Amino acid sequence: MINKSLKKKYIYQNKQLFGNEIYLHSLNPSTAGKKVKIEDSWYSQLKKEFDKDYWVELSELTRNNYLNKTIYPKPALLFNAFDSTPFEDIKVVIIGQDPYHGEGQANGLSFSVNHGVKIPPSLQNIYKELHEDLNIPIADSGNLQSWANQGVLMLNSVLTVEKEKPNSHKGIGWEIFTERCIELISSKLENVVFILWGKQAQALSENIDSKKHLILTSVHPSPLSAHRGFFGSKPFSATNEYLKEKGRKPINWLIK
Repeated sequence: MINKSLKKKYIYQNKQLFGNEIYLHSLNPSTAGKKVKIEDSWYSQLKKEFDKDYWVELSELTRNNYLNKTIYPKPALLFNAFDSTPFEDIKVVIIGQDPYHGEGQANGLSFSVNHGVKIPPSLQNIYKELHEDLNIPIADSGNLQSWANQGVLMLNSVLTVEKEKPNSHKGIGWEIFTERCIELISSKLENVVFILWGKQAQALSENIDSKKHLILTSVHPSPLSAHRGFFGSKPFSATNEYLKEKGRKPINWLIK
């Protein structure tokens, strides 16, 4: 049996994740209309996805993981990338692998951490390349929310991770969901820049129409690979040049 305090915590998490669909092991649609608590424009694009068998299994597993383990990001931030960047506002997509697995790091945006959190090595390298590319000062904050607010969708391929266990949720179903998101962006929008760092992100290029969009690729900004082609790739200036060429407002990459 689940004790009352644990059940109360579980129900709170479930409200954050799945709206009013809070009863243990219940997969019935929410009476409020939404089955998943996600930004409206994204919900309209993805609502059919939430009826599919893989999503039913994935959401059940996610509930149980949050109940029994320490999972990042916290439930309210699971769909932060979608909530921060409405579907129609997308100009750029940056694909990450999975959330940071250290305490207090993951905030639902790929590569990003909240103000006051130590900047992870990959993001330090992103800042170095940003400085070399556009002469933007290296920031002392790792919070990339200002990018998201301008139409940069910072999406991890896998949306959850167990504490101190990188890639622990690889293969449980998130990849199916995020691939569908990429397909929707590619098919329904135009002139989007897809920035794919590393082999896992580059595998998603199969879901992108290169005739409608710009695809920028390089090795991952991780310290293990950044010197093999990430440094000097100039993705930020290339992105802005393309956006301006297509009559779209460029991104202000300065961290605010």
